[in-house]
Amino acid sequence: MTSEESRFETDPGALVGDLVDTHPALPSGWHVGQPDPEDRFDLAGLTRLLRDHERQGRGWAGSSVEDVLVEVSAPALRTRQNLVIRDADGAIRAWGGVHDRAGGRMLLLDIVDRGLDDDTARACSEVIIEWAVAQARSVGAARGLSVQQIDTGTYADDERQAGWLADSGFTRVRTWWQMSRPVGAEETDLVPSTQSWEGRGVRFRRVRAATSGVDAGMPDERDLRAVHDVLEEAFRDHFNSWEETFEEFVHRIRESPGHRWDHWWLAELVGDDDVHEDADLEPVGALIGTVSHTNDGPDGSYVAYLGVREAARGRGVAKGLLRTIITDAASRGRDRVGLEVDADSETGATGLYESMGWTTSYVTESWHRDVPVD
Repeated sequence: MTSEESRFETDPGALVGDLVDTHPALPSGWHVGQPDPEDRFDLAGLTRLLRDHERQGRGWAGSSVEDVLVEVSAPALRTRQNLVIRDADGAIRAWGGVHDRAGGRMLLLDIVDRGLDDDTARACSEVIIEWAVAQARSVGAARGLSVQQIDTGTYADDERQAGWLADSGFTRVRTWWQMSRPVGAEETDLVPSTQSWEGRGVRFRRVRAATSGVDAGMPDERDLRAVHDVLEEAFRDHFNSWEETFEEFVHRIRESPGHRWDHWWLAELVGDDDVHEDADLEPVGALIGTVSHTNDGPDGSYVAYLGVREAARGRGVAKGLLRTIITDAASRGRDRVGLEVDADSETGATGLYESMGWTTSYVTESWHRDVPVD
């Protein structure tokens, strides 16, 4: 998808400019616009808003300017649009972002300055949500849908945000555990090799990459497509799963500041033969990891995706992939591996994670609103 094919309305004023001008709770001179990714003051303002939002919701801040750029930079506008509400002096006091995530699913970011009084803060959120609803209609119409879902979230203890969403027609639909597991230096030999190892008729290997030429270090496309295929099938029946094309999938994953090609692994059925050809191996599991940075400590690893095809469940595939990323993290000197799990999952994933040492650090919630497309 190119920027010319964006399904969003690019002018926030055309959608909610009148609402800002007439809203009784917004001070005179406040106005909507778009953030400028080339303006250091805009980037600093957005980063401050995001970090304050995290600190209030879970107790600490982890995002950086690189995370903001994922949302507002020129390449991001292939699938995203942003709105900011500025005060009379031009300072950013609220930030809304929408992401055309997949057919039928649009993500919403709704962040309001924690220093505002309750009425002004609520008014800012109302403007952002009204803008998001209009964008949902635009995206849904472009995709030929009759209904477009808006998917947003809160920290479990953020009563302010939850109240705004409930009053704006959103429904709380799911709870997610954000889990972390410590990693010790002694775990560098938890598996024989993070490059490739076998156990219980399954081979676990890193996604192949070219070792020379102009494509050195770049992954083999066949392996990337195998990862995509495994994850699409593994999550097909999971909560709020939406089909994502290979191109959408790769573009989105690469946007993450923590993305690394050497953090992708495949699991393949080997069979009982001592000798096997790579071409004959069936991919049955996949794990995509990323790097998670901190400002004042060691990096960690994060399990962005872990999926196992239904026919291969019960063979230790998920556990083998998790042991592999733990070993990889230990070998890189990292002190933890994080992941997210559906608290209501019926797959038994939460039990597996807890048995391997993961504990819940904080809890988030998903909120949805279905928007009819005119």
